[in-house]
Parts: sequence; structure tokens; C-alpha cells
Amino acid sequence: MKMRSFFNKKTLALAAAVLAAAITTALLRSESRKPSSDKEPHANSTSKPSDGTVELTQSQVDGIKIESVGMYLFPVEKDTVGNISFAEDLTVQVFPPVQGKLIKGFVELGDHVRKGQALYTIESPELIQAESTLIAAAGTFEMTSKELKRAKYLNQTSGVSEREVEQATSDQQAAEGALMAAQNAVRVFGKSDDEINQIISSRKIDRELVVPSPISGQITSFNAPPGLLVQPGTSPAPYTVADVSVKWMLAEVVESDIALYRVGQPVAVKVPAYPGRVFQGKVSKIYATVDPTTHRTTIRSEIRDPGNELRPGMLANFIIGLQRPVEAAAIPANGVVRESDGTMTAWVTTDRRRFKQTIIKTGLRADGRVQILDGLRPGELVVSDGAVFLSNMLQTPPSD
Repeated sequence: MKMRSFFNKKTLALAAAVLAAAITTALLRSESRKPSSDKEPHANSTSKPSDGTVELTQSQVDGIKIESVGMYLFPVEKDTVGNISFAEDLTVQVFPPVQGKLIKGFVELGDHVRKGQALYTIESPELIQAESTLIAAAGTFEMTSKELKRAKYLNQTSGVSEREVEQATSDQQAAEGALMAAQNAVRVFGKSDDEINQIISSRKIDRELVVPSPISGQITSFNAPPGLLVQPGTSPAPYTVADVSVKWMLAEVVESDIALYRVGQPVAVKVPAYPGRVFQGKVSKIYATVDPTTHRTTIRSEIRDPGNELRPGMLANFIIGLQRPVEAAAIPANGVVRESDGTMTAWVTTDRRRFKQTIIKTGLRADGRVQILDGLRPGELVVSDGAVFLSNMLQTPPSD
């Protein structure tokens, strides 16, 4: 019994020693996994304190751009899309002054014409009648003038009475009035004084009525085959002439923006056909109705096009200056970061080594710059390129 008790005690002591060694080993391993607060950071590591600041190494600073918050003149503008068309108030449908048969056209579609240039001729029964009346009136006037002269001569020799002279004078004056009326009637058809005098002297009717262009411009519509019966105001007109030095740009804008637009506002227009070109104009009319389906209204702008480069139907992007430019603090767009919660931030530094994230409020944008409404002051140093890199560094969790 004494021998068995001795072995049991020895076994228990050995087991206790093994257990103690195992616990000690586990504790040592656990301690070895804990980060040491006494370790010094590596010379090239990045420091990321918990107050929204980041400290960069020199090589990292070399990879970003820093500049001062400056003042910038921001235009207050509105962008939208529209279509080019001819200026309807500078477009004329050239109808004949009277009904007639079209004899000949002198120009074709796309031709440029001058004011007063002949477009086409017609043969008009009304013109023939007016010229016939003119010839007859001229003949009557010539005859009554001779009768008056004869009566005055005979009156002096007591050949005729004073009453006959008065009658001859009245007849001559009536014939003169009829001649003037006939001349005016022919003049209405576009005949010049020289042409009228030629008709009277030759006693021949000019059957052709020349229809001239009322304005200088370009032929934009043509419907003038010979033999066509044409008359005033009956479409289609034989020719349409447009002043192409000015075009219209029609755009549909949402009704919520109507209050922003005013007649006379400057307009800058760009079209895909001429990259980099800008055509200048101004708002000429804001239409009074709103489409009940789309809730949009039409804005019309007059665009200067002295080279006739814009074509009706072209898609155009235009910018309307709503008011005078606004001068405000600004930084480059690459210096602004939109965070995941929607806030806008920028990175400020005083020593070009430590950078602090700052919440800002932005406004207008133009030419790669952003208006700063709040959060930055002119003269402060900010990251102008590479701000996203700093924001990503701040959000990256530390490695083990």
C-alpha cells in the first residue's frame, strides 16, 4: 500500500508540471501576436491619425499637385439642345402680283440672289389689259392736246368761241388724268417709267411681267415649271427666298426653367458639324404656350451665320447666359471628392506634408474649376490633383 501511494503522488506531480508548461507556452504565443506599442514606424510609411488627417512621405507628395484657393469668374449659364431652322421672319414666298401663266424661271434652288434680281416671268391677262388701256389713254391724251392747241389758235383768229376752247381744255385735262391713272395701273405690275414710256412710244404691249426678288438671300424653295398657273397667295409659291445670314435655333425647355430666360440674353451655339466653332446670337422670343404632354415650351434664338454654314435641321447645343458672371473662390475639379455619404470634401495643408480633409459646399462649374461656397478661403493651400488618392488612404484599414 505504501508503494502504490508513492507512485500515485509522483504521477500527479508529473501531470501538474506538464499542464503548467502548456499554459506557459500558450501565454507566450499570445503575447507574441500582440502589436508592440514600442515599435518605431518605418521611415517611408504613411501616418494616418484618427482626426481626418494624412501625413505623406516625400515621394507621395511628389505624386500630387498643390495650389492656393483662387478667385475665378464663373459664367451663370444654362445648357440645352435645339435645332437650326431658317429665320421665318426673314423668309419671303415670292408670289406674282397678279394671276398669270409662268413663262420662264431664271434661278434655281440654292442660288444666291440680290434684291431686285429677276426670278421669273409670267404672262398675265390683267397686265395686257392694263397696257392696252395705257396705249389708248396715251392716244386720247395726244389727240385732246392737239385739239386744245387748235382751238386756242382759232380762238385768237375768231374762228371758234371761248366756250369751245374751254371744252377742249376740259377734254385735254380729262385725258391727262386718264393717262396718269393708266400709267399708275401699269406701274403696279412692276414696270418702270422707262418701260412705260417705251410701251407708249412703240404702241406695243409687253406681254411678260418680270417678278423680282424682294430681298437679298438664297433660294430655299423652288416650284416654277414653265406653264404653271400662278396667282397671289396661292401656295406653293414659285420661289422662296431667305436671308441666310441669320438662322433660328429652336429649343424645348422644361417649364420649371421658363423664369430663367429673357429676350435678349446672349446665346452661344455649337453644332457637331463644326467642332470647336461657336456661333453667337441672342434669345429673340419665348413662346407663350406650354405643351401639356411634355411640359416644355419653345425658346427661339437668332444666330448670326454670315458664312451660311448652318443648315436647317442641324442638331445644336446652346448655352444661354442667364446673368452676369459671378466672381467666387474656386479650386480645380480634381481637388473635389464626393464621399460615399454625398458630402463634398477637399484636402487642406499648411506645410505641404500633413493634409486634413475638409467638408466643403460647391456651386457653379466652368472650365475644370468648381465654385467654393463654404469650407475654404482664398489663399489656403489645397490638393488640386490627387485628392481621391488621399481620401482612399484615409479609408483604407491598417494592415496587421
